[in-house]
Amino acid sequence: MDLLDFSGEDMYFDEPVSPEVEALLADAACRYGEPGAELSLLHAYFLEPQHLTVLVALYRYFYYQHRYQDSLITADRAIALSAERLGITALWSELTEEDLGRSVQVSMSLTRFLLLALKGAGYLLMRLSRPAEALERFEKLAEIDTSDRLGINELLTMARSAVAEAQIAGAGDNVRFLGR
Repeated sequence: MDLLDFSGEDMYFDEPVSPEVEALLADAACRYGEPGAELSLLHAYFLEPQHLTVLVALYRYFYYQHRYQDSLITADRAIALSAERLGITALWSELTEEDLGRSVQVSMSLTRFLLLALKGAGYLLMRLSRPAEALERFEKLAEIDTSDRLGINELLTMARSAVAEAQIAGAGDNVRFLGR
């Protein structure tokens, strides 16, 4: 399957939102950086918690505010919601090529969205200095995207390196602790 081929399908942002949510998203965009922007986004989320446009707006807001833990929670919510819509497991660690084969029959663009959200969550874990958790997600993506259409290999290398460095640093801490 070619994860770059999703022509002719609606994207998540093509799904209409209510006029009230649309106004809240526009308000948040106009007031970015002000405390009211977050309130508008949260209000939109409470009105339409199942809408990917709202989740993406919230994710981006948190990300650009350097609130990576909040972004990660939002990304995981988007992954679970996408999986539910696709009729596959919401547990990313259990995703298989067979799941993806079934999911592309429902929507190639939503399948790609789910995989990119998983990649983004791994990146956030790297930013949060949790490389072992990031590596798990990147390895899952590499396992199911064998042709690297999502460009995961560089992140996979970075995560492996960070995990190795953390293990070396941890071993050094143990030696110092024992030597005290």
